[in-house]
Amino acid sequence: MNVLRLKRYTADGSPLGAIWRGMRSSPASMLGVIILAAHLLIALAAPALVPHSPTELDPALVLAPPSWEHPFGNDRFGRDILSRVLLGGRIALAISLAGAALSVLLGGFVGVLFGYLGGFADELVMRFVDALISIPGLLLLLVIVTGLGSGYGVILLAMVLSYSPGVARVGRSAAQEFVPRDFVTAARARGESPVAIVRRELWPNVLDVLLVEFAMRASWIVLAVSGLSFLGFGVNPPTPDWGLMIAENRSMLALAPWGVIFPMLAIGSLVVALNLVADGVAKALGLDRSRGAPL
Repeated sequence: MNVLRLKRYTADGSPLGAIWRGMRSSPASMLGVIILAAHLLIALAAPALVPHSPTELDPALVLAPPSWEHPFGNDRFGRDILSRVLLGGRIALAISLAGAALSVLLGGFVGVLFGYLGGFADELVMRFVDALISIPGLLLLLVIVTGLGSGYGVILLAMVLSYSPGVARVGRSAAQEFVPRDFVTAARARGESPVAIVRRELWPNVLDVLLVEFAMRASWIVLAVSGLSFLGFGVNPPTPDWGLMIAENRSMLALAPWGVIFPMLAIGSLVVALNLVADGVAKALGLDRSRGAPL
């Protein structure tokens, strides 16, 4: 028995197609796409682009201002800032995109599954989710990183555990709109398992909401990763990292502001790009980004 599934994005039935058509008509969204694409290309090509070693210490160039040889100047240890900025984006992008993807997959699946199941199990899981959401995000990240230690894997795990609960609540809310629909009732009558119903019937219909969540969480994770590094709980020196660069050079801000300004501009441009993309995705799919609900 074939059952027609309801989709908000209609047209060609593809959320990606609807997103692209909607974003092409928005200059702000396309600007975000261009900036984000530039960040991705630079991160991929960074090892071939760096003009100097990002960890080489040169006492003769300590706090040297921008020059032809060192366009972004040198930091308090004499290291080339341009090289460190170029390579620092690799960590921020990798963790933010991976963390956002895993958060959406884990949180989205849990939220949609228990949104479908309902009853006591749903209430129990959602109260646990509410308890996690009530903990300040930075505090939860610091607890996880302090308890498990530093390292890329631990930071990624901390991001997933911190941001999955919010996605779970959004996914549950989106799924509950479709649970009473005829195609879900028909799937239940055919004897399909809850996991199969989530995968075949509900997940395609909440995918648009989860795509917006992915773009939003990625921008938040960029700030969170940089914040952890700034506080000394992120990557270890002398690894090139934007947050770590700001922390290392902030005491010399009055004498050599370029050590702080350029990594700040890198973080700001990436976060702005991700937010513009998130806004574009939400508008293209007819969603209110502040609520994750249809407009």
